[in-house]
Amino acid sequence: MRALGLALLTLVPLFAAQTLEARERLQWLVRDLPPFTIQEGEQKGQGVIDQLLPQLIEQMPEYEHSIVRVNRARGMQMLQERQFTCDPTLLWTPERARFVKYSKPTLGVLSSGVVVRKRDLALLAPYLDGQQLDLKRLLEDTSLKLGIVAERSYSVQVDDILRQLPDRSLSRHYGNDATGNLLQMQQLGRVQLVLGYWPEVRYLAQQQGGTLDDYQFHPIKGTNRYQLFYIACADSPLGREAIARIDRLLPQLRQEFLPGLYAKWLDPELRMDYLKDTQQFFEEPPAPTAPAP
Repeated sequence: MRALGLALLTLVPLFAAQTLEARERLQWLVRDLPPFTIQEGEQKGQGVIDQLLPQLIEQMPEYEHSIVRVNRARGMQMLQERQFTCDPTLLWTPERARFVKYSKPTLGVLSSGVVVRKRDLALLAPYLDGQQLDLKRLLEDTSLKLGIVAERSYSVQVDDILRQLPDRSLSRHYGNDATGNLLQMQQLGRVQLVLGYWPEVRYLAQQQGGTLDDYQFHPIKGTNRYQLFYIACADSPLGREAIARIDRLLPQLRQEFLPGLYAKWLDPELRMDYLKDTQQFFEEPPAPTAPAP
């Protein structure tokens, strides 16, 4: 009996190891995208998604998880290759929907816009409607250059505007830290405009030692005030299974956890409006009622 007991004790670690090995490895694709993911500096790991991922990982023990840093172009390539990969900060586009499975919306964020240095602000004046910039007309009429991150979506509405612009007006950046590099190019006068999100640009400009007084942010005419972020996995049986699991975890996280994390990165005068508006982002439409007989 003692020999049998020893034999069983020997087998337990083997069974545990086999169970561990049997778990599928889910690769989370992240890039340096403040205020969502921050991979360098004093606030490393304090981004909105930096704090969401550990919660998802803890509640998805059926998978072995790894976090992989990629630029946007490489991340999209991995998703198209149908590897077991998920991106926690993806906008919906019809092109991407052909090869990824989207979760329910995770977070509403202020939409992208154009950042200009105040020394160049007069160039934009004829194309402003209040604070909103007519980006299409500006870049059709002038020789100004707009810096954008290659393979990045800035919303369906903005992407549609970009497709209509002359190629000479766009400067695409493919590398890591793309938005930060575009801001440096802007300082050198190689681009006059940068497309991005104000909380992201504000953080990066400060990291580079700049002052926010040098910059002005303009929403793009014809776009919505807010846009929705999603988690997206490669559209495969494993990816669809993971999204179904994530969808069950999201309702509580997106109401009680995520909006407050994002609001901390906004200008103080925007926070209260955002927190009030976010309550409406995920409201389900009322079910239709049958007409009275």
